[in-house]
Amino acid sequence: MIMNWLRNLMAGRYGVDHLSLFLLAVGLVFSILSGIQNWAWAAWVCLVLLVICYLRMFSRNISKRYQENQKFLGLFRPIQNAYRRLVQRKKDSKYYRFYRCPNCKTRLRVPKGKGKICITCPNCKKEFVKTT
Repeated sequence: MIMNWLRNLMAGRYGVDHLSLFLLAVGLVFSILSGIQNWAWAAWVCLVLLVICYLRMFSRNISKRYQENQKFLGLFRPIQNAYRRLVQRKKDSKYYRFYRCPNCKTRLRVPKGKGKICITCPNCKKEFVKTT
């Protein structure tokens, strides 16, 4: 019964997307800051972010909210991808060494513990010698 009520309430409305979740998370951070530091302005920022988040979720202008989310993803995805690459490189650093090609600056990954090896860049075919 409650699920039907909620389904009927959200019919024709935009719902939750990445931007809404981001606003909710940032609002939560400001809420925690306002509680720890006793900053009144942080509580107001939290309130504004939560109101914007809920207005977006209950909006019936689906195309406008979709465009807003696409713009947000266009800005956020490069940051997210850079973070993922950094985490993956940290995981790979146990088994691999990373070098840059002196010619084209391409990042190359070679296995650790192989001694002095000749590395050939797959991009420009330049060969150089490094110790792993």
